Amino acid sequence: MTDAWKARMTIDPTYRVADLDPRIYGSFIEHLGRAVYGGIYDPGHPAADEDGFRQDVIDLVKELNVPIVRYPGGNFVSGYRWEDGVGPVDERPVQLDLAWRSLEPNRVGLNEFARWAKKADSQVMMAVNLGTRGIEDAKHLVEYCNHPGGSYWSDLRRRHGVDKPHGIRVWCLGNEMDGPWQIGHKTADEYGRIAQEAAKVMKWVDPSIELVACGSSHAKMPTFPDWERIVLEHAYDEIDYLSLHTYYGNRDGDLANFLACSLDMDAFIRTVVATCDFVRAKKRSRKTIYLSFDEWNVWFHSNEADKQVEPWQVGPPLLEDVYTMEDALVAGCMLITLLKHADRVRIACLAQLVNVIAPIMTESGGPSWRQTIFYPFQHASNLARGTVMHAPVESPKYDSKDFTDVPYLEAVPVWNQEAGELVLLAVNRGERPLPLEVDVRGFPGARAEEHLVLAHPDVKAVNTKERPNEVVPAKRAVEPVDGGRLAVLLPALSWNVIRLSV
Repeated sequence: MTDAWKARMTIDPTYRVADLDPRIYGSFIEHLGRAVYGGIYDPGHPAADEDGFRQDVIDLVKELNVPIVRYPGGNFVSGYRWEDGVGPVDERPVQLDLAWRSLEPNRVGLNEFARWAKKADSQVMMAVNLGTRGIEDAKHLVEYCNHPGGSYWSDLRRRHGVDKPHGIRVWCLGNEMDGPWQIGHKTADEYGRIAQEAAKVMKWVDPSIELVACGSSHAKMPTFPDWERIVLEHAYDEIDYLSLHTYYGNRDGDLANFLACSLDMDAFIRTVVATCDFVRAKKRSRKTIYLSFDEWNVWFHSNEADKQVEPWQVGPPLLEDVYTMEDALVAGCMLITLLKHADRVRIACLAQLVNVIAPIMTESGGPSWRQTIFYPFQHASNLARGTVMHAPVESPKYDSKDFTDVPYLEAVPVWNQEAGELVLLAVNRGERPLPLEVDVRGFPGARAEEHLVLAHPDVKAVNTKERPNEVVPAKRAVEPVDGGRLAVLLPALSWNVIRLSV
């Protein structure tokens, strides 16, 4: 191989991006498809616990180490009456969910989901309905969840068997309110005003909460980024985060272009940061608005199948993407992009968690298994904790249909000083092995400990119920650090985790 086909990077403890917020490894459960009914909740299943939750699913969620889960939507929340999901289960109404043309039996609601989150070692990120409802309902919900007692809504929670407050800290002010598909779609001014007023009242009930306002549903919305500007001009002083959503798919079979799409995600983040800071300057404010990238993933496989699903079912099979090896590479690139922006992206949610565009799949009454995208998320969430380092990459590059100067190497290092560990997450976008030289002279005595690789000869390979271990990580031999430099060969089209003790 010529020296031109080689990547280099330098990692030095002086150059840091930020201490990452663990909530960057969040996820999302919506009342959509089989995410809840037949996913986390399957009371007739052999692995169901006393609350009807599948223990095998909880165990897989724990493997992912998810610190926060957004709930209950998503598009679903814009038509949801949270009161329908509390109190005696046999008295709860069955409602039409217009967002996904499904039946919502309300067997699982706020209190049940809070119990599930506790079992999964996670916290709830609660969304309020600003589509069909408004300020008063948001106020009541915060009071029900977080007020200790002595008021109507907090005492109602206690009568429902939950004596102590849930203490939910992060709240979403609606969902994708810029989208015409949204129940209660609003203009930027309409949404900005109601978000401002809802935020104000919610914080009056509980001043400790953090609030996420809706940004654009994706960067190709015709109102982007003017939507962000207008919403922030209304609500800047009351909110803490602005949301971003994006999904990618390889609809035309162009692998090189698909693998480059995280460059679009990077540009999206940079534009939203710039817009937030423009409004900050305009308002002469000292406050920084952070980002909540609370929907991100690959999503396209199930689009045609979803058109054939009969409406008005409980837990219909919607958005059940079966993920390939190439999807895992894109998910890995998206994770790396989020980490590179850890100074402003404090919360992120892989959308979603179970069955619906998810790393975990289940069969109702049957087994559960890990999809290909499970592994990059698992590796990052469990191993890449601490301080994200700024480490410019020298890499050969390519051009694709929509992108220029795409580096074959996508990588980010994370230094866990407390654990004495440096972890490098890296994707080789190339169709041949890529030699990488890492300069770690800034970490005297660094030792290479492990090289984990996710790769497969067939980029279309998937994990299924019948073959759950078709695409799994493997350990590769790692050369010792020599003279402060580590030489490693990244296999073709691979996700890599390189661990060093420092």
